[in-house]
This record gives sequence, structure tokens and C-alpha cells, in this order.
Amino acid sequence: MGIIQNVGDKIAVNVEQVIIGKHREIQMVLVAMLCQGHVLIEDVPGVGKTMLAKAIAKSIGSTFHRIQFTPDMLPSDITGVSVFNQQTRQFEYRPGPIMAQIVLVDEVNRATPKTQSALLECMEEHQVTVDEGTYYMPKPFLVLATQNPIEYEGTFPLPEAQLDRFLMRISLGHPKPEEEVQILDAQEHQHPIEGIGQVVPVEDLIEAQQVVHSIYADPLIKEYIVALVNATRDHHDVYLGASPRGSLALHHAGQALAALYGRDFVIPDDIKLLAEATLAHRIIVSPSARIKNVDTRAVVREIVDQVPVPGTRRRPTNK
Repeated sequence: MGIIQNVGDKIAVNVEQVIIGKHREIQMVLVAMLCQGHVLIEDVPGVGKTMLAKAIAKSIGSTFHRIQFTPDMLPSDITGVSVFNQQTRQFEYRPGPIMAQIVLVDEVNRATPKTQSALLECMEEHQVTVDEGTYYMPKPFLVLATQNPIEYEGTFPLPEAQLDRFLMRISLGHPKPEEEVQILDAQEHQHPIEGIGQVVPVEDLIEAQQVVHSIYADPLIKEYIVALVNATRDHHDVYLGASPRGSLALHHAGQALAALYGRDFVIPDDIKLLAEATLAHRIIVSPSARIKNVDTRAVVREIVDQVPVPGTRRRPTNK
């Protein structure tokens, strides 16, 4: 488990030189990266979403592409196209901007549903199909998508199938006054992003991603995860609860968070900490609840407070 904690600590310390006062949010992105998942950052402009993606990419020395979604964007603008080479008399694949290890999809809800759907195969299958060819994404592969929760004019809300592809949804939020003063001091002469470099080899991150699956989750923990997810389906304000993919996301995220804390086993507090980020965006509230402005995050918090926490047991030993 040491390699996971070591990788996580090095990246977090490096990124926190750029993104001040957001340790928990950075930790959530690290959890998603270790789980080979993707993150939807829902927040207002100017809080550091782009800088967060750039800082993580620089910390692991990965390739980084930023895609600005607009209503006139086509799926081929993301995935790439096949171009006929007159010299070889064959079609050649010209990769699109999605072919990078860290991809920032800015304002993902600005593009049409047809263009949004181009991300589905990339995020879930880690591959792109163009014409008759299939091309695999580089490793590691992380999509950080952003959307503005306030301005909805000229946007296309993400469908449930698209939202379900994101391992978690987070918000950065505004910094505290004393943290904002630190930001002013840090950027007085140059942006801190210019001063950070690679602190973890990509190979170490890929190895950490493989080790995460060996973190032990007791059957009681798995029953607790399923109980939380089932409670989202039975809640009186919920029209559609989280799917089994939500259970898997919470399970894998719990393993990654435990490893970041230096443990080789998951505890209920890991699950409680991750429930809102991994489940809230998978829930659709009922029309009556929508009229009352019921927030899915509040629903998950209520469920976490109500579902009994299981006891603990020692990990069984092989005799």
C-alpha cells in the first residue's frame, strides 16, 4: 500500500502549491485517478478548475489537452478523423484532442448531445472508433469535465447515461478569505503553475492503479455500500436512484481512499466521506421534489445519516 500513499502524497503536495486550501477536493481527484475513473467539476468560473487539471498533468509528467465545448462542435473535433494519404493510397487516423492522458473538457454542457455522446465510448471503454478503426486511449487516462451550475442559457443538460460515466462529481467552491490572500501573494510575480514540475513517474501511477484493487473490503462494508445505494432508490424524493455502477464506483473509491490514508482495508468512514461525491449525480429527483428545489446532495447526506453503519471485523488470515 506504500506506493499508493507515496504517489498520492507527492501529487497532493505539488498540486496544493497551485490550488490553495482545497486538500479534500484534490484528494477526490486522486481517488478518481487511482480508480481509472473520471470527474465532473461543477462550479462557477474562476475557482481553479483548469489550473487543477494542469497541475495534476504536470505532477505526473503526462500529456494534457484542453477541449472547449461549443454548440457548433462536431464529434470528429473530439475523436479525430481519417484522412486519405495520396502517397500511400490509404486512410490514416489523425488523433483528436481526446487522445491525451489528462483531458480537460471545459463546459461540457455547451455541446450538443451528439457531440457529448462522443465522450461516452472514450470514458467507459477507453477507446475511440473512427470509421472502421479502433484506437485505444493512452494510460493513464483521466477526463476532468467542467460545467457552470448557474448559467443554463444555451446549454444542453447532460443525460443520465453521460453523468453515470463520471466516477464522481465535485465542487471546488470559493476559497476562505485568508486563503484568497495567499492566492494573491502566490501570484504576485508569476503563476505558481510555472514553478511546479513532475514529482511522480507515470509508471508509478499505473502501478498504483493496479495495487488499488487489492485493498480489502469486508463483506459488511459491501453490504453497507449496497444499503446506501438501495436507499437512494427507495427515497420518497427520488424518481430514479443510483444504478449498480454507483455501487461499484463507491466500492472502488473506498479502496483508493483507504490506500491514500495508508490502510490496506476499507472502513465505513471512507464510504461515508465518498457517498455524496459518487452517488449524488446519479440520482434524479421526482417532479414534486424538483419544485421544492430538493438537492440530490442533501438526499445523499440524509441517507448517510439514516442508514445504520456496520460493525467492524478483523481481516481473515490464511492459515
